[in-house]
Amino acid sequence: MIRNEILSVSDKDLKSMSTAEVYEVVLEVVQNRIKEVEHVKGDRKVYYMSAEFLIGKLLTNNMMNLGIYDEIGAVLKENGHDISDIEGFDPEPSLGNGGLGRLAACFLDSIATLGINGEGLGLNYHFGLFKQVFRNHLQTETKDVWLDIPSWLRKTDVVYPVQIGDVSLKSRMYEIDVLGYRGKKTTLRLFDLESIDETLVGEGIRFDQEAIDKNLTLFLYPDDSTETGLRLRFAQQYFMVKSGLSYILESHKDVLTELHKHVVIQINDTHPSMVVVLLIQALQERGVSFEDAVEIVSNTCAYTNHTILAEALETWPINYFEAVDADLVPILHKLQDIVATRSTDPKVQLIDENNKVHMASLAIHFSFSTNGVAALHTEILVKSELKEFADLYPTRFNNKTNGITFRRWLQFSNRELTSFLESRIGDEFKDEATALKAFEAFKDDKEVQDSILAIKTSQKERLAKHLAATKNITINTNSIFDIQIKRLHEYKRQQLNMLYIIDLMLRIRDGYKPSRHVTFFFGSKAAPAYIIAKDIIHSLLTLSEIIANDKELSQYMQIVFVENYNVTEAEYLIPACDVSEQISLASKEASGTGNMKLMLNGALTLGTLDGANVEIKDHVGEDNIYIFGKHSDEIIEHYEKADYVSREYYDNDPRIKAAVDFLISDEMLAAGNKDNLARLHHEFITKDWFMTLIDFEDYVTVKDTCFNDYEDRATWAKKMIVNIANAGFFSSDRTIADYNRDIWKV
Repeated sequence: MIRNEILSVSDKDLKSMSTAEVYEVVLEVVQNRIKEVEHVKGDRKVYYMSAEFLIGKLLTNNMMNLGIYDEIGAVLKENGHDISDIEGFDPEPSLGNGGLGRLAACFLDSIATLGINGEGLGLNYHFGLFKQVFRNHLQTETKDVWLDIPSWLRKTDVVYPVQIGDVSLKSRMYEIDVLGYRGKKTTLRLFDLESIDETLVGEGIRFDQEAIDKNLTLFLYPDDSTETGLRLRFAQQYFMVKSGLSYILESHKDVLTELHKHVVIQINDTHPSMVVVLLIQALQERGVSFEDAVEIVSNTCAYTNHTILAEALETWPINYFEAVDADLVPILHKLQDIVATRSTDPKVQLIDENNKVHMASLAIHFSFSTNGVAALHTEILVKSELKEFADLYPTRFNNKTNGITFRRWLQFSNRELTSFLESRIGDEFKDEATALKAFEAFKDDKEVQDSILAIKTSQKERLAKHLAATKNITINTNSIFDIQIKRLHEYKRQQLNMLYIIDLMLRIRDGYKPSRHVTFFFGSKAAPAYIIAKDIIHSLLTLSEIIANDKELSQYMQIVFVENYNVTEAEYLIPACDVSEQISLASKEASGTGNMKLMLNGALTLGTLDGANVEIKDHVGEDNIYIFGKHSDEIIEHYEKADYVSREYYDNDPRIKAAVDFLISDEMLAAGNKDNLARLHHEFITKDWFMTLIDFEDYVTVKDTCFNDYEDRATWAKKMIVNIANAGFFSSDRTIADYNRDIWKV
């Protein structure tokens, strides 16, 4: 009995305990239950190697997956404690930033749920990316501390030596249990620098970037705007891969000459791709010939490409490899010789004329699979961005459309909707997401429509209470909730949303009266050195002040930029969303997973035909999604011809000019910072690399239509039902089953 377990853990009376003390009791009880859960196992094993694992808070997820949530809640209530207070005390591990890390976390959940023999390998970041704090309408960065209270992280006795240049380091392995739904468990193995020194970080996130014996696992993605920062990021990746490989090689030391028959290493984006050269080196050190090592590695490694952005298709100077381990350089040159025998095309070479090593080339040439993460993305890889590789290896390229842990984003984040779905279609969807399809039969049922709308209102009220309590923000729950929550990047085009807001402001001042108030939510972090992204944040925060202080505008609109957006904030925002902003420039978003979580909770997508939006449209139909903008082939052609000139749009469209120029209006300059606003204004007119202005007119038209359609509540509810019912395809259980069937074969 859970009751007895809870009461027996501590000598103190539960009623007299603090929230922190009760949390530790519940933590211990749940961890004890998890110990009894069978670990995935098998003859062949997948190691999912990733720089990020954005796993979110684990207490509620684990209690639900164990089936003990309600029972624990009842015991706590009897003893004067609210389970939500205990859930809130649970720390959120700062182990990732955006979609890449959240996807990796979803995949581990599904690996455990499906009983696939697989584990995650990454790093134990002490302060994550950073904690976002807004001051004077500007993003500032500070430490995101999460290891200061008891958590799910478990220290092990496993320590590996890691030599980086002339510095001798030790890597200690930590573990986090990842529990599947009504299934087994797996392990996320995180490596940490034994000599880490948190006191190295002073004000903000500044620290000595040269002290690699003390700093390697302080932050995710150290600032790489300097040479020192670049070398630190490279050393961090080397440390991650070297540590993970030490664990793999120790675990399979008896089968090294047939490693590919027992092991699959999934390279999640290019960050861990040096595993190719390090594994070849390790096999050679253990007596395997170079030729055989290349063959083994090529049949062991598989690579997932997450983006076509140059910044993520990493290249590193070969002298960086020499600095960490000079013995790697001859291996790289030998691998380049192999590549040269396969193709003379400069686009596929491993080492270019500037002596830079192309990490995607390394991963593609010496692996057995390269996959994209949405149908359109994979098509672009094969036909355009990686065409030369696909021509070389046509059988290696495949698509694996991303998915989400729908249980977390439904029964955990939106219990009210979950219960209602169970009352109409049973609970089969908890195990098999495609069973949600049965809900579509109710799309014309007025009672169901009314219930769905009522649940959405309830979730808005839940979000309002959360924001009032945690951010001191008051919102109008009778408003349309228009939400854009994703990493701040120009290609995701938060700035396009911003121009719409300015245009709407100007129209209202000219006499236009919207039929309903709209709340524009944003949640995102900009990389510390990404100047334009920070300017976009500043502009949005400045606009939010202007709107809030204007009696006329505030009747119709509000901007809420949620500070330090993370998984916890997402669990409130996503169930409350009406309009899901998925407005990246066509061809630039590989997939997106927020779009899937939002549709699952009944939000309607407003988006370009980019990433998984294409497949969402295919599943819900054109009447249940709002599509705008140029198609990907048109955008790719513009880049090829270099014929997009933002100035022409600015000069020839008065609405665009008015919206852009508002950034440097007296009103904005009085509330904001001239340097930030003027720089962003200049960027729109002279560069606009991700073509914001090309889609502005269509975006405004379609978004206005979307907001107007919201007033037909019955039809809107029908669209919501269709979206919820068709979200099942986008389950990470389906994605992982696809990976296993086509790539891992575990």
